[in-house]
Amino acid sequence: MNSLAKKTILSSRKDALCIFQAGIIAADPYEAVKQCLFSEEDHLKILVDLSHKTNVLSKKWLKVHIISFGKAACAMAKAAQAIIPTCLQTDKSIAVTNYDNVIALDHIEVSGAGHPLPDEAGLKAAQKCIEIISQAKKDELVLVLISGGGSALIPSPVEAISLHEKIATTELLLASGATINEINCVRKHLSQLKGGGMAKLAEPADLHALILSDVLGDDLSVIASGPTVPDASTFSDAIDVLISKNIWDKVPIQVQHYLELGKLGRAPETPKPGDSTFKNTRYTLIGSNSISLKATVTAAQALGYNTQIYDDHLCGESRLAAENWVHYAKNLIDNGLDQPTALLAGGETTVTLKGNGRGGRNQEMVLAFAIAAEQYGLSGEWTFLSGGTDGRDGPTDAAGGIADKSTLKRIIAAGLNPLALLNNNDAYTALQSSQDLLNTGATGTNVADLQILLIHPTLTQTQPS
Repeated sequence: MNSLAKKTILSSRKDALCIFQAGIIAADPYEAVKQCLFSEEDHLKILVDLSHKTNVLSKKWLKVHIISFGKAACAMAKAAQAIIPTCLQTDKSIAVTNYDNVIALDHIEVSGAGHPLPDEAGLKAAQKCIEIISQAKKDELVLVLISGGGSALIPSPVEAISLHEKIATTELLLASGATINEINCVRKHLSQLKGGGMAKLAEPADLHALILSDVLGDDLSVIASGPTVPDASTFSDAIDVLISKNIWDKVPIQVQHYLELGKLGRAPETPKPGDSTFKNTRYTLIGSNSISLKATVTAAQALGYNTQIYDDHLCGESRLAAENWVHYAKNLIDNGLDQPTALLAGGETTVTLKGNGRGGRNQEMVLAFAIAAEQYGLSGEWTFLSGGTDGRDGPTDAAGGIADKSTLKRIIAAGLNPLALLNNNDAYTALQSSQDLLNTGATGTNVADLQILLIHPTLTQTQPS
């Protein structure tokens, strides 16, 4: 490899990291809360729609109860606490987040809990949330701050289901390749809080949710399993998910029994659209994957790249998505790509586990991209990054991965077989060996994943390396 090519690769990797960071900054939870929450003396105002600055909810509430949960819970709670007049804040507020994002806050109880699988700490935190919400009275406000990861962090299974049984069901869903929508459909029908349950508990108080979306398309009924909004899914839908993923016979018997009772109308359904439960409930969407994707476009353009959005709703099996992307890039190059180009995407792919290795959907996509690029002869100098905006990809300490055309050579030089590792769902080991893991640490936010492919036309300079 000549020195110009080496310099280009190093610069390209630096650019990819810079572009990815721009997407994370755009989802900053503290700033997102500040842009829609205002106070005048002892009066609180909430911007309902960020695109219409005049759509403001203004009411003189007697008290404000802060309930914050998700990976951005601490930052969101801190911002709300700084804005809401002290005289309105109750002495019982709570923020529930994953252990990596725990930050001490004055006058707010902070609880760390398990993610992506719920744990006993999360169960206790959920019970405290229920206690706080249930105490809210008419002319008081329950301010709910929701961010990615909320589904797992405040587990509150119905009485007929144990936490252990709910965890077992979640594990099966995660390993089955189920989408977040499918997983949350089941979760909502096993929970007291999800699927509008939190709004039901808040009656007769007002409830307003500030929502940082980690779901593609920003379906509010899916984000954190929709605790404050109506749920159109049914017990039958939940059963169909488990059957379609071939895990119905594997979930605990009590889960099967409860869902079947619900299908027969012998267990309460989640509140549906039009239910009176939601007459005092509103929300504001304060951040999303689409907002972060737009920020990556701006960053890439500022760095001089010809920029395209490859897919603003990237989903499907990670390795197949990677292979399709390689074909698209190869077609661009073969048709005369003559300037540095950035192809950007946002989304959330899935992985169907068939092996026993380590990794997450982003690492798997990066390894699969490198293998497909070699297989189909992707020319030019390229850098591919795929990362979770929360800084955590699957059950690993990496946010994802970042590869270039030399990644496979580095893996092979370490004595490893890239394809065998991919087939064992062991992208972590592969990318660790080639020093291509993307490590950001916990970011304190979560708006799904971002992907960045930077392509430089083939370099013809052949000076010695």
